[in-house]
Amino acid sequence: MVRPRAEGIRKRQRHKTMIPNQTFGQAIEALKEGKIVSRAGWNGKGLFVFRQVPSSVPAEIIPKMTSLPQAVKDVLVKSGAPITYQNQFCIVYPDNSLHGWQPSGSDALATDWEIHGEHVVAGETVGTATPL
Repeated sequence: MVRPRAEGIRKRQRHKTMIPNQTFGQAIEALKEGKIVSRAGWNGKGLFVFRQVPSSVPAEIIPKMTSLPQAVKDVLVKSGAPITYQNQFCIVYPDNSLHGWQPSGSDALATDWEIHGEHVVAGETVGTATPL
């Protein structure tokens, strides 16, 4: 079914919405909903934070992972258990590099948080990871 043009325009506009002047608590709730957040006061523009989708990587995939050092893979393979990702925040830089992120005291007390769009990620599967 082809969508009417007006509906597609509304969807793009909704995708680009941003709610300014939020507290850290409001930002955390947005992250739990799968949205992305940033701070107006951050020096680096184009930075944003997201909550990694809780997921599990099967044990048989671990040896093929390029994101883990061999020493770590060796230990994990011996256990025979999957890797489980939970409760992690990542910050994304303008060059699309991702880094683990923890808020500072200034971040936690700030009221300049911005909540961006409706980026719902719960239930998505990436590669061989399975959502929990």
